[in-house]
Parts: sequence; structure tokens; C-alpha cells
Amino acid sequence: MSVQQINVLKGLIILKQLKNDNAANRASYVGYVYNIGESKHKEDILNSLPKEWSNLHRNGYIHIHDLDAYDLTYNCLTIDLTKIFPYQNYLDYNDFNKLIAIFSYIKELLTNLGNEQSGGMAFVNFDNEIALILDKLNIDINKNDRLIRSLILDFIIWCNNNHTRMGQTSYYITLNVGLASNDNARYICKVLLEEFYNSSETIIKPNIVFKVKTKINLEKDTKNHNLLELALKCTSKKMIPTYLLCDCKEDKEFDPYKLSIMGCRTRVVSDIFGSIGAVGRGNICNISINLPRLALEVKRENNNILDNKKLEKLFICKWDTLATLVKDILLDRFYKLCKNTKDNFPTNMSYQLWCEDFVSKDLFDIFKHGTLSIGFIGLSEAIEVLTKKKYYSDKENYNLAISIIKHMRKYCDELIKKYNLNFSLLATSGELISGRFIEYDKREFAEQKIFKKDYYTNSFHVDVDSNFPGFKKLEIEGPFHEYCNGGSISYLELGEAPLANIEGLLEYVNIAIKNNVHYLGFNFPKDICKKCGNSGIFDICPICGSTDITRIRRVSGYLEILDGFTAGKKAEEKNRRSN
Repeated sequence: MSVQQINVLKGLIILKQLKNDNAANRASYVGYVYNIGESKHKEDILNSLPKEWSNLHRNGYIHIHDLDAYDLTYNCLTIDLTKIFPYQNYLDYNDFNKLIAIFSYIKELLTNLGNEQSGGMAFVNFDNEIALILDKLNIDINKNDRLIRSLILDFIIWCNNNHTRMGQTSYYITLNVGLASNDNARYICKVLLEEFYNSSETIIKPNIVFKVKTKINLEKDTKNHNLLELALKCTSKKMIPTYLLCDCKEDKEFDPYKLSIMGCRTRVVSDIFGSIGAVGRGNICNISINLPRLALEVKRENNNILDNKKLEKLFICKWDTLATLVKDILLDRFYKLCKNTKDNFPTNMSYQLWCEDFVSKDLFDIFKHGTLSIGFIGLSEAIEVLTKKKYYSDKENYNLAISIIKHMRKYCDELIKKYNLNFSLLATSGELISGRFIEYDKREFAEQKIFKKDYYTNSFHVDVDSNFPGFKKLEIEGPFHEYCNGGSISYLELGEAPLANIEGLLEYVNIAIKNNVHYLGFNFPKDICKKCGNSGIFDICPICGSTDITRIRRVSGYLEILDGFTAGKKAEEKNRRSN
């Protein structure tokens, strides 16, 4: 076996991929048993809720995310390694053992936390945090370059290959980098990007987010600009990193070192209780609303109305009624979570991961710093149902779409004042619900044009087959980011890997910043031959002739193998056109 084949095998997931609700799942005995229990537990939770609430979920009006965690745990969290790392435990170690201990500690932390919460884990400034730990442990980077590189590569492979969460799922890990504040931090960022770039083509995790900021890395004369160029080079080959644009309208007033992406798009920044930024905070729970369903009901009940203002009023009235119930469910879930005992959170107790002292404070005082998010999907289809035109087809329709999203944000802001909790509006990714919602709606309504493609479009995105040039797509989607303070992303779909086209990608980054895009990703099809490791776009490998091909695509924020996509996301992927 050649070295190249061995490297391909190192990156492959040996466990069989499941065709289910989560493309990251892999088949295993433990996972099989878990899924049986999870299904029963979800049904028990729905049965325990008021029928009016549970029927909204069962009938496809809403989707209660992470339903199995309803009264047990929160969603996601951003960790500060420097705050919790036990430096004193390793001071007497030699450099080799110190370095081994650092990454063993991180893996143990992520494993324990990943099984204590329902969603993603993030490091807010991974490069600065690792550099500070190395400095406090008196580790000479120059003398240990080879070992540090090996350990970072090993950590990357561990994030990619480890599917022990619930016996089947990978851990949702995000490493935010780019704002390196000294030479050692710049070294860590450089090594992370280089090792990810040089790793096997089948290495598609963890999620790496590069934070772009003026006077730190955006301009050519800044110390970290070469890191931005390296990140773009890596993206041109592997679609990772994605880019948190700290100068967008919604983020520029905040300290960039406190900004973070968790999972595929979650944003946690403002806090009415004073802990501004993502560190030691997370999303508690989120519920997504099926916008096309509301539009379909409006048209069925008011088919003769063509005036946009009247349609908007009718639509918002329906959304308000539904959002009031969604708010009630979020509050019920939050207060039930706070009634847990701290024994249910041993990792949080041990590592002190939240911004409040987990030992001395009660759960309400801890989790009140988290966010309660109302999400949405299918804005494009909703507007099309109401007006028979795409929301981006003319100025009137575009203003209608903006007005609806602006109203949703205003409602969430009003909830903050009324209930004294951190509500937010989330531009939901739709891995499961893009197909789930449309299946319900097909049963309820006569044949519709929007049903033919078998999926609903994510959040406020333009249709994936719009064929807009990249700059136009960013111009259209940019204004929506301002209102979606719970998280949002815009993608540019490229026809093929833009290998080494750093200038082109950087131009798009600048266009995105100009249009107030909060978070930006680049997608392109990536096929990998399992036999020889060749990558490109093909059905038959042009190098060795093999037809045993792994197809890597982005699904709802993260990269995965196409075979495991849900039916809705497979339909969407088939329909994607390059910008």
C-alpha cells in the first residue's frame, strides 16, 4: 500500500454512514440503541407538553430543535481554555509531557462536555489560548515545532474521525482563530491552517472560523494579513475556514476577541446581564418556524388579495400568533432546565465553563446568560407563495421580505424587555426541516410550484439555483444579517475548487464586509477517490479509473459525505448552481 493510500485511509470514517436526520451520524451498536431510546423519549416529551404546543411540532408548523434535550440540558457553549486550564498540574513535566498533556486535556474536556449538552462547542480565540498556555508552561515553541505540529494534526484527525458522541456522532467543534496577538499565537494559527491544508482530502473537520478584522489582518500591512492569506489558500482547497466578519454592522461595536461562531452559525453576543460576548455563554434552545406554511394559509384564506401591504399584514398576524406560542415553549423549556440539579452537569461543575460560578450560583443565574432563539426557514418560498414572485425579483418584493424579518427581530427585542431574558432571532439552517416541513405541507395543500424541488431554502437565502453572481448574492442577503442576531451565514457556491485564487476569495470577503454580512462561507463540489486519494469533480477517477468515490458537500454549515444527507438536503444539493 502506498503512502498516499495510507493517508487516505487515515482520513476515512470506517463506520458506515447512516441515512437519517443528521449527516454526521455513523452506524454503531450503541448508536442504534440510542436512536431507539431517543425516538421514544421525544415522543414522551411531546406527550407531556400541552397539545396545542406538541401539535405545532407534529404537524410541521414549527420544529423544536434538540427535542430529546428539552428539559435536560442546553444547546451550545463557547469555552475559554486559559481560564480553566490547570497549569499547576503540569509545571514539573518536561516539554514533551506538557504538550501531550495539553491536547489530552482538550480532548477529554470536549468528550465530556459533548455528552453533557446537545450542540456545538467553540474556542473563542484558539490561537491565542494555546499560545498563552504554552507561555505559562514555559514551553519553547522553536525547540518543539515538530511535536506541536504532530499534536495539532492529531487533534484535527481526532475531531474528524471521532464519532463516540451518543455512539454515532462527531463532536461539533469550532476553532475561532485569526486575531493572534503575538508571535507565538501567530505560529499556532499558522500551524493549524497548514496542517489542515496538508491533511488528507477526507479530513473535513473541525470547523475552523477565521475572524477578519480591520487593522489586525484585513489590510496588507497588518501583522496577521499573511494568516488571512493562508486561511484563504486553505479554503480554496478544503472549504474551511469560513469567515466571521467582525466589521459588519452588527458586530463592529463589540470587542472582536469576544466574538465567536458556535457550530454552523450560532451567534451569542449581547447580554442584558452584562457578560457581553460569547465567552462562557451559549444558546439555551431554539425553535424554527415554517414560513411557507403561514404563507400558504394566507393565500388559501385570501386568494384574491394581491396588494403586498395587505398580504404582509395578514402574514405577520399569523406569524405573531404562532410566535407567541413558540415563546411560551421556549420559556417553558428554559425554566424546566433551571429546575435541574447541578449533578446533571458534572463537566460544567468540574471545569467551570460558564461565565458564572457553577458551584455557588443557582442554574437560573447561570443559564440566564444564554439565548432563547426563534428561528425561521423558507423566506424565499413564503414570499413566492404570497406574491407569485421571488423576493429578490423586484424592489417591492425585496422590501416585503426585509419588512417581515425586521418585524420578527422587533418582536424578539420586545420579548427581552418583557421577560428579562436574552431572546434572539436565528436564521436557521435546515438540515432536517428543509425536507421535513415541505413533506407536511404537501399533505395539507394542493400542488404548489414551491413543492416541485422537494426542499425549502435556508433562512433568508436566495434560491440555490438563482445563478446570481457572487457579488449580487451578497448584496441581496447582506441586509438580513443585521436583524438575525441569533446567528446567520451567507454562502457563495463555486463551480469548482478555486485553488490558489486567494485574490478572488479576498475580494469576496471585502464585498461581504461592505454589505454587512456577518458570517461567510465558500462552497464547491469535492469528490475524492477512495482508492488513490485524487480529488476533483468526477464519477470515474481520471487517475486510477475507480468508481468508488466519496462526495464531500456542505450541509447546514459543516462538511459531510453526501450519501448521508437528508432527502431535502440531497434535493437542494442537486439543484445548487454556482454564483
